[in-house]
Amino acid sequence: MLVRSLSECAEFIAGDGSLLHELLHPDKMDAEIRYSLAHAAVAPGEATRPHRLAGSEVYYVIAGCGRMFIGDESHVVAAGCAVYIPPGATQFIENTGTEDLVFLCIVDPAWQEQDEEIVAD
Repeated sequence: MLVRSLSECAEFIAGDGSLLHELLHPDKMDAEIRYSLAHAAVAPGEATRPHRLAGSEVYYVIAGCGRMFIGDESHVVAAGCAVYIPPGATQFIENTGTEDLVFLCIVDPAWQEQDEEIVAD
């Protein structure tokens, strides 16, 4: 059985500027999965940098509220919202609230640095 606690996962700033904890990644643990799972946070008034991934991604918002941008579309998101981000789509999320915007990121296939492109601001 593999159980990971958020408190045991190293915290780092991701390429898009979010505060990240990587919970599950098949290259970094003995797990027969093809996706990766991370816990992300964006501070009030902040936004991630526009970026795109080669694979698909899902955000599941745990706390806070914000606005998700994918391509030319945007939508208000809050706790309980799931957002599908298609492969290759330019995306970023903005925290429009007064508390941290906290969400899970599921990337399929598992996130790899070479599969992410930060888009010029």
